[in-house]
Amino acid sequence: MEFETHTSRFAALAHPGRLAVFRLIVRHAPSPVRPSEIADALDIKPNTLSVYLGALAKAGLVEARRDGTSIHYSAVLPAVGSLVDFLVADCCRGRPDLCAPQTANIVAQGDTPAMSQDKYNVLFICTGNSARSIFAEALLHDEGGDRFNVYSAGTRPSSELNPFTLEVLERNGHDIGQMRSKNVAEFQIDDAPKLDFVFTVCDRAASEECPPWAGQPLTAHWGMVDPVKQQGTDAEKAYAFADTYAQMRRRILAFAALPLESLDRISLQDRIDDIGRTKDT
Repeated sequence: MEFETHTSRFAALAHPGRLAVFRLIVRHAPSPVRPSEIADALDIKPNTLSVYLGALAKAGLVEARRDGTSIHYSAVLPAVGSLVDFLVADCCRGRPDLCAPQTANIVAQGDTPAMSQDKYNVLFICTGNSARSIFAEALLHDEGGDRFNVYSAGTRPSSELNPFTLEVLERNGHDIGQMRSKNVAEFQIDDAPKLDFVFTVCDRAASEECPPWAGQPLTAHWGMVDPVKQQGTDAEKAYAFADTYAQMRRRILAFAALPLESLDRISLQDRIDDIGRTKDT
């Protein structure tokens, strides 16, 4: 029975489109993702996406959950883990660590303190690196500069920071002299800082496939609405940026207050995931 179950799951993934959808949903785990976000990120027609999601759900790899009038999809993580176990459990006559050393190392570190150093390197990623990630960089730098080296970058960075971003930062007393839009590629070269935390703060950036980060930093998604897309008068746009800043500040204060040295990796991962699920009011 187990063999048949996993065979059907491998069959569901044996299609480029379904595999791409599954990988995107898994990247968002443990958070759910809306079909519209999947379709937008992968440029898939809604009816085609519906077929892909149906096949993955039938195989038990993803599940749908209704939230009001919206439907969200999330990975069935026990099924995903079971599939990986089935694939490597007999590897090398009972030595799966030889086949999956990265997974084995993460599990082995689960009961140990996550970190014990003077300063931690933190990167915030967005698409344009002109508003949300810049707010996060400025806030954590000022709230925890003695504990954190803080950076931000964009997967498709703007040529310059949004003027409404600069206005909010200046009004709240942040030094903007050294702030600039940066490409995430700057932090993927050999001599880049070794990152301890990587946070995505927009849904599009979280959906994009990036190379693995060296050193296995802890990652989380702290998505929020893009103020750059706000339509209307300048006053309405200014309010959207100020509101985004306030939302980000709540997350940053919660993160800066975490006892990093005393939490093991699994507990710390749970805490930073919880921060990303903060309800904005």
